[in-house]
This record gives sequence, C-alpha cells and structure tokens, in this order.
Amino acid sequence: MMFALPVQAATLDKQVVTFLEVERLEYRANDGRNSVHWEAQGWAGTDKHKLWMKIEGERMSDGKYEGAEVQLLYSRMISDFFDAQAGIRYDIKPEPRRAFFVLGLQGLAKQFFEVDGAFFVSDDGDVSARLEAEYEVLLTQKLIAQASVETNIAAQTVRRAEVGSGFNDIEVGLRLRYEITREFAPYIGLQWERKLGRTATFAREEGEGTDNLAFVTGIRFWF
Repeated sequence: MMFALPVQAATLDKQVVTFLEVERLEYRANDGRNSVHWEAQGWAGTDKHKLWMKIEGERMSDGKYEGAEVQLLYSRMISDFFDAQAGIRYDIKPEPRRAFFVLGLQGLAKQFFEVDGAFFVSDDGDVSARLEAEYEVLLTQKLIAQASVETNIAAQTVRRAEVGSGFNDIEVGLRLRYEITREFAPYIGLQWERKLGRTATFAREEGEGTDNLAFVTGIRFWF
C-alpha cells in the first residue's frame, strides 16, 4: 500500500488531457470604432509537459483587422503554479506579417493574480515583451468580477509596424460575468486602451486615435 500513491501519481502524470477556453468573444462599442475581439487558448499534454496554442485578434466594423496573431508553444511545469513556455508567434495582421520566437512564463502569482509574461524576438531581430495580469472577485456563486491589465514594450522602434521603443500601450478592462454553468458565461464590461510614446505619435501621423474607451458584451466558454 505504501507504493500505491506514487504509482498512481506517476500514472496521472502520463495521462494526456486536452483543454480549450475561449476567454473572450466580445463586441466592443465605442465612438465610431466598433469591433469584434477574440482571445482563446488551449493545450494538450500531461501535468508537466503541454503543447499550447494561443490566438487573439480584433476586426473593426469596416472589415479592417486591428490585429490577429497565433502562438504555438511548448510548456513545462517549473513549480506548482507556474509553467515556462517557448515557441513561435505569427502575426497574420496587420501587414507586414511577422514571425517571432517566444519565451514566456504563465501561472498563478501570490494573491491569486493570473499572470502571463513573454519576450518576443522577431525574424528581423527586434525584441519586445508583453505583460498581462488578471484578478477575479467572486461576488456570488455565479457572479464574478474580473479586472485585467496588459502592456506591450519594445526595445527598438519598428516604423513599418508603427511600433515605437519603450512602452507601446496599456489596456485596462473590467468585466462582470454570470456563469450559467461553469463552462458558459455571458458578460458585460468596459475596456480602456491608450497608445503611448512614439507608438502614439505614429498613430497620430496616420490620423488614428490614441485613446479609446469601449463598452463590451460577450461570452466566455471552455471545454
């Protein structure tokens, strides 16, 4: 009997499991720049080793894509709460298309903050980083408030991609969702975005805004 638990744990560690979550599928309404935004991630693997896929993008009401990217990553558990990840990212939109090597860390920090940070090196050698954090508050058994913040940082200016060096932007969101079931939840909320530094300058030169506040409504589901 004393060997039963280790043998069982070893068996569970080798069991391949799959998971897919569409974290955000939402409509963003604001002053003349309505859009559809999506973020999804999924994985297949064991407790220690996983193959991850992450996708996100935004399509404006006029049919123009604000951005669309996909990541394919190998993930290895390095502690009870964190995975180290490495792989590739490919930006489908906007033009010009770009590919990146990715090195990141994803998991649950102290005070139950979900964090996702990654370094990117493009096929032209440009270096950048992205930091994301989310925090949830359980208001009732079915009503959950979620706060999120994201920022992108670049080491170099990439004029053709309209990206300046330093902090490029910041996004802050607040969403309130109702879990009809744990796997399916509609939500409403607010999303504020602001371009920063030279990235904001490039946007102004193209006649684009640098500050945006949108009302969002969408669904979140997983299986």
